[in-house]
Amino acid sequence: MASSRLRRLLPTAAAAAAAAGGVSLTLIQPPAAASDRSAAGIDGARRRIADPFAEVPRREVQEAALAGTSPVSPLDVLVVGGGATGCGVALDAAARGLRVGLVEREDFSSGTSSRSTKLIHGGVRYLEKAVFNLDYGQLKLVFHALKERKQVIANAPHLCQALPCMTPCFSWFEIVYYWAGLKLYDLVAGRRMLHLSRYYSADESIELFPTLARKGHDRSLKGTVVYYDGQMNDSRLNVGLACTAALVGAAVLNHAEVISFIKDEAGERIIGARVRDKLSGKEFDTFAKVIVNAAGPFCDSVRKMADKEAPPMICASSGVHIVLPDYYSPEGMGLIVPKTKDGRVVFMLPWLGRTIAGTTDSNTEITMLPEPHEDEIQFILDAICDYLNVQVRRGDVLSAWSGIRPLATDPSAKNTESISRDHVVCEDYPGLVTITGGKWTTYRSMAEDAVDAAIKSGKLKPANGCVTDHLHIVGGNDWDPASFTVLAQQYVRMKKTHGGKVIPGVMDSAVSRHLSHAYGALAERVAAIAQNESLGKRLAHGYPFLEAEVAYCARNEYCESAVDFIARRSRLAFLDTDAAGRALPRIIEILASEHKWDKSRQKLELKQAKDFLETFKSSKNAHFHDGKHTRKYFLY
Repeated sequence: MASSRLRRLLPTAAAAAAAAGGVSLTLIQPPAAASDRSAAGIDGARRRIADPFAEVPRREVQEAALAGTSPVSPLDVLVVGGGATGCGVALDAAARGLRVGLVEREDFSSGTSSRSTKLIHGGVRYLEKAVFNLDYGQLKLVFHALKERKQVIANAPHLCQALPCMTPCFSWFEIVYYWAGLKLYDLVAGRRMLHLSRYYSADESIELFPTLARKGHDRSLKGTVVYYDGQMNDSRLNVGLACTAALVGAAVLNHAEVISFIKDEAGERIIGARVRDKLSGKEFDTFAKVIVNAAGPFCDSVRKMADKEAPPMICASSGVHIVLPDYYSPEGMGLIVPKTKDGRVVFMLPWLGRTIAGTTDSNTEITMLPEPHEDEIQFILDAICDYLNVQVRRGDVLSAWSGIRPLATDPSAKNTESISRDHVVCEDYPGLVTITGGKWTTYRSMAEDAVDAAIKSGKLKPANGCVTDHLHIVGGNDWDPASFTVLAQQYVRMKKTHGGKVIPGVMDSAVSRHLSHAYGALAERVAAIAQNESLGKRLAHGYPFLEAEVAYCARNEYCESAVDFIARRSRLAFLDTDAAGRALPRIIEILASEHKWDKSRQKLELKQAKDFLETFKSSKNAHFHDGKHTRKYFLY
C-alpha cells in the first residue's frame, strides 16, 4: 500500500494549491543561519530534507550568500564543481554544520556525472583482478564499493533500484567460471547483497531475454548466469544532492565560473576565488578557509590556477553509450558480455523505457562537450549484434553520447583499462584540496574523505561528524514504490482543447509512475502544478515528461536553461535526441514565463539547445558511411 503520509498530504496539497489560485505548492522558508544550523544539528537537517513543503533558497539568495563573504567572515568550505562528488562534498560539509558554498561552471551534473553507465556497481571486474593477480588493493575496492552501493540505493530509493544482469555462456567451462565468480561476488557482498546470483538454462534464458541469440561466435548458448547490481537516474540523483545540500544550508550556484583564485598577502595560501555569474555577467569575490577542487576532468585546470607548474593528475578516458528502442532488451533484465572479441566489456541495460548499450574505453582529449565518434558507435552495434537474434540497425540509435572518466593516474601509464578507479585526495597547494578519480558508486565516501581533508587543512570545527551514510536525498523520505497509485487516483491533469477550453484529463499510470520515481515524495507538487496550472500535457509523444515538470524544475531545482531541462532535469536528450528537439519550443516557452526571458534570450536558448543536441549522434543527426558495415547492421 502507498504510504499513509501521502494519503494525508495529497488532498491537503491540492486544496492549498486551489486556494492559492494555482501557484506552486511550496511554502517559502528562508535558509537557516549558520549558528541555527549548528544548534539544530543533524536532526534539524533531516527535518528540512523531509519537509514536503520546504523550498530551496532562490538563486539570487544563494548568489548573495556567496558574494557576502569576506576575509573576516569567510565560508568554511567553497566547493568548485557541481558533479556527483562536488555536490556530495557540499552536502557532507553542510550536514556537519559548516558554512559551505558551491559553484559550478555549467549546470549540476553537466559533465561526467550525467553521462555514466547508470550502474551502481560493486566492481565485479575488480574482483576478478583481485583473485587472479592476488591484488588486495583491488579486493578492498570491491568491499568498499559494495558497501557504498547498498547505501546509495537506501538513501535515494526513488532514483535507484536493483537490476538483474544476465551473462551468456557458450561453453560449460564458462558456466562454471562465471557461476563461481559471481557466487564469490555474493559472498564478498554478504549482508549488503541485493539478491543471490543464479544459473538459468538456455531455454529459461531465452524466456527471460527473448532477443538473446541461441548462437554467438558460431557457438551454441549453454545457459546464463544472472547477478544483481544497482541502477540509477544519474543526473536526477546529482540534482537531488545539490538541492539537499541547499536545504541543509549550503549556498549552491550553477552557471557560475571560478576565473581566478585569491591568495593571502604573502601569496602562500588560497583564501578565496573570483567568480563570474555566466547568466548575468556579474563578477564577485567569495572567501573561504578551504577550497575543495571537485572539477572532475577539469581538476588539473583548476589546480593550474593556483600553481602553473602543478603536474597533471588526470588521465582522461572516453566512454561512449548509445540508446536503442525498448524491444532490444526486456524490462527489468540487463545483458552483460564480460569479454567481446577484442576483450572489452559490452552491455545492454533497460533504462527509463529504452535500452542503453555500451561502452568504450579509450584515451581522449578533455573537452566541455565530448562527442562520440562513429567508429565507437559502430563498435557497440557490432559487438551486441553477435548476441542478439534481431537486426541491429544504425537507424535505431535514438541517442548516442560520450562521457569523460577522470582517472587519477601516473601520467606515464598508457593503458586506461589497467588503471585503478580508486580516488585520490591531495593538497598540493595550501588551501586547495583536490578530490578526483573514483566512480559514481563511491561518491559519498569520496566526499567524506575530501571533507575530512578540508577540516584538517583549514583547522575547521564541525558541529558533528559525517552523517551522509544515513541521510536521505530530497524526495527519498517516506517514499513508497506504490505511491504512484495515489497520484493516479488523486490528481487529474487539466488540458486545453483546440478551442481554448480547459478540460480535465486522466493522469495515466505511466505518467504517475514516472513522477513518483523522478521526484519521490515530492511528486505530488509536480502533479498539483499539472492540475492547477493547465500544464498537464506531455512534452513529447511516447514519453511521460509533463509540461508541469519544466515549471517545477525552474522553481525548485535551479533549472536555468533549456539544456538544463532536456539533459539533466528530464533525460529526454539522452533517451531520444529528436524528441528532445521537437519539445524545445514548448520547454522554452514555459521557462521564458518562469524566468521572464525576452525574445532574444528565447532565440539564444533555442540555438544553444540545438547545438547541444548536435553532439548527441542519433541516426538522424549523424554523418556516417555505412558501406563497410552492411554485413552487420542496416540503416533502415
